[in-house]
Amino acid sequence: VATERILNRIEVSTNYKKTGTLEAGGYIWHTTGSGKTLTSFKTAQLATALPYIDKVLFVVDRKDLDYQTIKEYDRFEKGAANGNRSTAVLQRQLEDRDEKGNFHPYRIIVTTIQKLDVFITKNPNHPVRDKHIVLVFDECHRSQFGDMHTRIVGGVIKKGGRNIKVDRYFRNYHIFGFTGTPIMSKNAASGGNPHLKTTAQAFGEKLHTYTIVDAINDGNVLPFRIDYINTMKQKDTGRDKQVTAIDTEEALSSPERISEVVTYILDHFDQKTMRNSWYSLKGQRVNGFNSIFAVSSIPVCKKYYLELKKQIAQRHRDLTIATIFSYAANEEDPADGMLAEEGFETDLLDQSSRDFLDMAIGDYNKIFKTNYDSSSRGFQDYYKDLSNRVKKREVDLLLVVNMFLTGFDATTLNTLWVDKNLKMHGLIQAFSRTNRILNSVKTFGNIVCFRDLEKETNEAIALFGNKDAGGIVLLKSYEDYYYGYTDDKGKEQKGYKQRIEELMERFPLGQPILGEQNKKDFIVLFGNILRLRNILSAFDRFVGHEILSEIDFQDYTGTYHDVYEEIKPKPGDKDSIMDDVVFEMELVKQVEVNIDYILMLVEKYRKDNCKDKEVLVAIDKAIRSSLQLRSKKELIERFLETINASTNVSADWRRFVRQQRQKDIQTLIQEEKLKPKETCKFVSNAFRDGVLKTTGTDIDQMMPPVSRFGGGSPRDKKKQTVIEKLKFFFEKYFGLLDPGEPIAEEA
Repeated sequence: VATERILNRIEVSTNYKKTGTLEAGGYIWHTTGSGKTLTSFKTAQLATALPYIDKVLFVVDRKDLDYQTIKEYDRFEKGAANGNRSTAVLQRQLEDRDEKGNFHPYRIIVTTIQKLDVFITKNPNHPVRDKHIVLVFDECHRSQFGDMHTRIVGGVIKKGGRNIKVDRYFRNYHIFGFTGTPIMSKNAASGGNPHLKTTAQAFGEKLHTYTIVDAINDGNVLPFRIDYINTMKQKDTGRDKQVTAIDTEEALSSPERISEVVTYILDHFDQKTMRNSWYSLKGQRVNGFNSIFAVSSIPVCKKYYLELKKQIAQRHRDLTIATIFSYAANEEDPADGMLAEEGFETDLLDQSSRDFLDMAIGDYNKIFKTNYDSSSRGFQDYYKDLSNRVKKREVDLLLVVNMFLTGFDATTLNTLWVDKNLKMHGLIQAFSRTNRILNSVKTFGNIVCFRDLEKETNEAIALFGNKDAGGIVLLKSYEDYYYGYTDDKGKEQKGYKQRIEELMERFPLGQPILGEQNKKDFIVLFGNILRLRNILSAFDRFVGHEILSEIDFQDYTGTYHDVYEEIKPKPGDKDSIMDDVVFEMELVKQVEVNIDYILMLVEKYRKDNCKDKEVLVAIDKAIRSSLQLRSKKELIERFLETINASTNVSADWRRFVRQQRQKDIQTLIQEEKLKPKETCKFVSNAFRDGVLKTTGTDIDQMMPPVSRFGGGSPRDKKKQTVIEKLKFFFEKYFGLLDPGEPIAEEA
């Protein structure tokens, strides 16, 4: 709809000769995370297809957004858009010249407003001024309201106390803005250009709206869950506000408070980022999510980085942290909460901050075997590499001042720790880093505030959603999820406590579940419990109120697996009563026990001289409750048979697994007459990457020569048999040894 309205506006304003005015443009209000980049890309593509349009300029306000936009556009269509590292390259693209000076049409150009401003200033009479241009501004709530914007579209610039009238640079243009957080009269910034305060005044009328409430209702982004952690109580003394603010900032950055906040983060890190959940990410098996920690200033950022390093080392935690910051020319706008813009100008940092940044980048280089620094080019490359590693969940916690809080999308981010004042635009933008959809385990964005931002949060949500948006944008309270609530339609929604009581009453442990309808009811009920438990586990108060003991929960999970295996649809099955049942297997994996827990029970069994039969029962229950461990049941049971008083459980287990793995792969190679070298390399790579890739040519390369089977169907059948056996082998041994440990060709 938004694209249609922009194209219609271009056509109508061209026909009525309105180009070069606000009537030829407009703005699109699409909430952060709703797919603005895809919409803008389709707009740019379709606009260039209009015969009278010469170029589409996609304008962003920072180099980091420039890089991200090019990457996103490349994802939609490789090479469709053209970026530029300098104003000289931008000029060449505007003139349709390649690097050698030959003619080359550049229809869609992505650039920063800063580079475009330099070009305009240096080329006051360039022929491109008369071209028919479409300007599309991304995140148009940010820097496009100042002198740079005025030089493009014309207007008044204040200089030396005087108002200077500036002609529009492009004489034949359409200007469109995309924003998730428009500036409206209610929250327009004070100061600056008195004639240019709202998004409508800068870009023209609103053409389409899709708010955060719409996006959450449509399932395109997640709601937020907010914790307000009080780390400093202050009496209302009525002192001078400015002095109080300075004193408060000093108290907020005191070593004692910094230490307290870091302690809280590390104590709750696994809980908030759900480190006990496993999922596949671009072919890699990863556990849990990652987080950003937003702080108030560079000096505070430095303190937090050092304290995090110290406490992580003291706890012997395996957490990867990183930080990034640069010089910010202007402080946060007090009127609308826009975050101060950090460019890549590291040379403007004071020497102490520059040295600290180099030290932090040095830490990063050691971890990832890279070679970045804080020089202009080195810092840009560091930003890009860091951006990619956060998206791949290789960085657990990223410490920032303002960078990465706007326009950065990573589906693996689920938590934002906040120790800075946020409001309006800045608050919604920062919070929205966490609410991208990934899988069924990630059901909300976690916000942990170490400052009281409740009033600011409610105001921002009301402004950018509507006055009743809080009930949709924010998760419900702990009490609602635990005890139940009545929804907007008057329907009673049972809470965790009531559902657990129903589970224990209808499906007591130790009794079989008979009949297809009862099995369906059990799956639906336990699925609801898993979803509620997944949400409640993020609340600190849930600990100790789970009702079911860990052992009983494992038993029910085991029953869930049994019913799943029994009734899951099989190829060729007719319609079943279970067709509409959703199995929450991702949520089940999240609460599963792992091999370390099993080995702990084995050690307990050994210490009791292998006599405690209850431990064996506990081991069996734990294996039944885990989808991952079921495939390892035979292996664990055979290892149990070897246990005696002198067994070193951990070391002997690894040795046993290594020997059995080698034996099994040799048997598989011999039975299926596979090529040893190719087969061992294939399965070694699968264990390293965390996924068995059955597409591509790797399987074919390990198969015996074609002549043994003739062509066609027999070979395909043989290949399918090999794939099934490889899957069984992979599931049996995955996660038991170091993933980088290769498999030898011969035993």
